[in-house]
Parts: sequence; C-alpha cells; structure tokens
Amino acid sequence: MKHASLRRFWVVAAFGLLLAATAAYLSLTNGTFDMSVMDVIQTLLRIHPQAEHDLVVFEFRLPRIVLGALVGFSLGVAGAIIQGVTRNGLADPGILGINAGAGLAVVLFMFLFQGAVTATGWLGVMLMPMFGVAGGLLATAAIYMFAREQGKLDPQRLILVGIAIASGFGALTMYISLKMNPNDYEMAVVWLAGSLHNANWKFVATMLPWLLLLPLICIRSHVLDLFQLSEESQKSVGMPVEREKNIFLLCSIGLVSASVAVSGSIAFIGLIAPHLARQLVGLRHIRIIPVSGLVGMIMVLTGDFIGKTVFAPAELSVGIVVSIIGVPYFVYLLIRSRG
Repeated sequence: MKHASLRRFWVVAAFGLLLAATAAYLSLTNGTFDMSVMDVIQTLLRIHPQAEHDLVVFEFRLPRIVLGALVGFSLGVAGAIIQGVTRNGLADPGILGINAGAGLAVVLFMFLFQGAVTATGWLGVMLMPMFGVAGGLLATAAIYMFAREQGKLDPQRLILVGIAIASGFGALTMYISLKMNPNDYEMAVVWLAGSLHNANWKFVATMLPWLLLLPLICIRSHVLDLFQLSEESQKSVGMPVEREKNIFLLCSIGLVSASVAVSGSIAFIGLIAPHLARQLVGLRHIRIIPVSGLVGMIMVLTGDFIGKTVFAPAELSVGIVVSIIGVPYFVYLLIRSRG
C-alpha cells in the first residue's frame, strides 16, 4: 500500500511537471510575435542568435514564465500550509485576508515613494516584499485577535473574520490608490488585478530567497499531519502546538507576501491547489505540499497564457482568469461542506 501511494505520487508529480512544461512551451512560442520551436531552441542555446528573438525570449517571455511558475508554486504551498494548520478546507491566503494585508502594504509603499524608488530598481524590488510581509503579519495578527475563542483558534470564525479583514484592507487599499498620481495609480490598478505583465529578472531574483523556506516546510511536513488530530491528541504526543502554528503561518505569510509583492493578488490558487492535491495523492502533507505547488504553478502559467492570447490584442490579467475559474469552484466547496 505504501509503495503504491508513493508510486502514485511520482506519477502525479511527473504528469504535473509535463503539464507545467507544456504551458511554459506554449507561452514561450505564442504571442504577438510568434516563434517556432527551432527559433526558441536556437535562441536558448545561443545558435545563430538574433536580436529580436533575444529580446522576446530573454526580456519578455522567459522572465514572465519563470516568475509565474515561482508565484504559482509559492501560493499553492502556502494554501496547503494554511489549510493544514487551521484544519479548514475553505481557508486560503486570499479569503483569510493575508493577500489583502500584503497588498495594502505594497500599495502604501508605492504611494509613499511615488516613483522615487520604482519597482524596477533593486531597492524597490527588495523593499516591496518586506512591506508585503509586514502587511501579511498585520492581517494575521488581526485574525488571531478576533478569531480566537477561549485561547483557541476557531476554524468556523476564521473564515468570517478573514473575509471581514480582507474587505476592510481592500477598502483602505482603494482609498490609498485613489490618492496616487495618475502614473502610479495606473501601475497599482494593473498590479492589484494580479498581473505578470511587468515581470523581469529582478522580480524573479527577489522571489528566490523566500523559496529557501520550502526545505524547512517539507522537513516539518509531518507536523501538519499531526494538526489534523484533536488538540488534546496533539499535546499528548508532546507537540508544542502554538509554536508550530506560528512557524508554519510565518512561512506561509512570507511566501504569500513575496508573491503579492511581485505579481499582485492572485486569488483562489491557495484554495483550489490543496484540494486537488489531496484528491490526487492522499492526506499526507509530505506529498500534498509539492503537488499543491505544482498545481498552483500549472494554474498560473495556464491562466497567464489564456489571458494574453485568447483575448489578444487586449490582455487579461492572470488574476482575473484564475478568479473566473475559482469563484464557481469556491461555491461548489461551500455547497459540499454544507452537505
């Protein structure tokens, strides 16, 4: 049985990587400037390089694909962590207000600097995730404050508190964005929709340090399995419950905030990916976490490809495309949970 489940995990992982590679290939070869497979291969391998092909591949498409993959993977992993810690299948960084808190902080960053330190400069690129983490921590502190009952985190109140916090932070974000100058406002609106339009290698570089959290998460994944037990059972095996919760929530806040800082708020990835992962590979988090990341990666890459090709010459943000899929899925989960 153990070998069968492990074999199933590797089959799912291989198939997921194939789907992600297919989405990346389609994004790399299709667009306003179509390129053949041979053109892409020759450009990547530096065989008979051409300036226009280098520009399209290395400056526009490849950083967008890499950033989308990193953001999708991070959001999928963060969603699996949050659902594991809260034991709530409807928990999600967006629904809980973490996205909104990080988004508010990044928009505040844009408003305070007003182009003096832009997102294309190294200082701005490195500071934006820090602002995002601060906003995510603020949202989490508010959730802890209002969702606790008799010193324990109530999963039922968690969703209601998260929705209220997300709405409040969203209103503050809109108020601050309306105070911006026209150029910064336009950038903020595009970013808030969840877009990879401005992706570049500096954004990719600022995501990489946060991915160092992934080994820690995988090593400690068995703790998330213990979180599915009752709190009394958790304490009986000697687990420091609150400390472990704080470690995992901080890791998820870091991943979400870094993602929001470079791509805006892409909702529903953290909700859908863990559900699909559990259906594919079972209930052990050592398998759920990487598969959730792969599903998130596929969703972002596919959503970005759809947004920039299906509606051409107009471009639809990846956050909007994913939301079109995510809203009905969320309603389905609500109906199923009531049943």
